[in-house]
Amino acid sequence: MAFVITSPCETEKAAECVDVCPVDCIEEGENQFYIDPDICINCGACVSVCPVAAIVEDLELLPDEEKYLKQAEEFFKNK
Repeated sequence: MAFVITSPCETEKAAECVDVCPVDCIEEGENQFYIDPDICINCGACVSVCPVAAIVEDLELLPDEEKYLKQAEEFFKNK
């Protein structure tokens, strides 16, 4: 299980989540930040500091936001 950064980050792109992640699994992409699902330890530290409530657990993604998990997987696969 991992957290996923969803649509509100596309327009805000706030970086508070990066600073609080204890395993450094959040990186900036072209349009938003992404959480590496293979490294995320599901601690939730990023959730409480996100000013736009863009971070949710992967199991709680709404159907129209499931694409953000796939985008994160692709982002880190290509690194």
